[in-house]
Amino acid sequence: MAWSKILIKTSEGKSVEAQAPVILSASRSTDIPAFYSDWLVERVKQGYLKWKNPFNGVPSYISFANTRLIVFWTKNPRPIFTHLPFFNENIKNYYFQYTLNDYDYEKLEKGVPDVNERIETFIQLSELIGKQKVIWRFDPLILTDEIGIEELLTKVEYIGDRLKNHTTKFVFSFADIKIYKKVQNNLRKSSIKYIEFNERTMDEFSKQLHLLNAKWKFEIGTCAEKVDLEKYGIVHNKCIDEDLIIKLFNKDKMLMDFLGVKILEPDMFSNGSKFIKTKDNKDKGQRAFCGCLISKDIGEYNTCPHLCEYCYANASKEAAISNWKRHITNPFTDMISGG
Repeated sequence: MAWSKILIKTSEGKSVEAQAPVILSASRSTDIPAFYSDWLVERVKQGYLKWKNPFNGVPSYISFANTRLIVFWTKNPRPIFTHLPFFNENIKNYYFQYTLNDYDYEKLEKGVPDVNERIETFIQLSELIGKQKVIWRFDPLILTDEIGIEELLTKVEYIGDRLKNHTTKFVFSFADIKIYKKVQNNLRKSSIKYIEFNERTMDEFSKQLHLLNAKWKFEIGTCAEKVDLEKYGIVHNKCIDEDLIIKLFNKDKMLMDFLGVKILEPDMFSNGSKFIKTKDNKDKGQRAFCGCLISKDIGEYNTCPHLCEYCYANASKEAAISNWKRHITNPFTDMISGG
């Protein structure tokens, strides 16, 4: 999809053409809430940002003029808490995809706070903005010579028991390491002996997860997975989710018009508003089994200092650290390519 374009004036006084997306993803490429929330607030105040295409390196401008929704992706949203009043005032519509794994013992996520601190952060965020707006992800599930199916289920159960009153949805994915050469290389450098999931191990995990969910009552979905797990009540999830957006933000007429959604007024025979969708808004630029709605990602690769061992967004830890240090020297106008 080609977003509408408008002319903007940069802080240097130049007139440039900018994309003006309605939905922003912040971000699949780096953890903006954890490391770049100050930067994002400043860019919203300025009205635009400069973004570099990860495939060809060409910079372009993105305007916030038409933005109606931000989907935040994070492993540690605590640094953005102080900015939530700003987003409530200036963007209004947002929700969080909160990845809360437990690989503390195995040291697969050396840059994140410990699991109990992250659970407390999750609960606080849920209480601040509402549990429907904070989605729990255990992503990815990874098997190694130290982590088997039972160990994964124990980790998931521990977190799920703590979050059962603080979210309504749980999303997971199976690590598919063979398709990411740089992930294979990074794991090999760190001497991590990973094991690929197969149909048997996927089914075994999902069966036991279904039993655990009897006490949680979460909606459970997989992220960009081909495997059909419907028999366990597990759906193919849409992380940037049209149905969730309609449910939470249907009073935003501009957002509903963009989605091609017509809200029908409730009548005496219905229990609430119903709607009609007139457009296919699937993001065709994502992986084959991704169900996400179209959005514009505003992050950049090689900028996340969480330094997770399995990360596909960092070519190397050295590159991520170098770019993070570069950002710190100019935090309000520069992620990598500048503001």
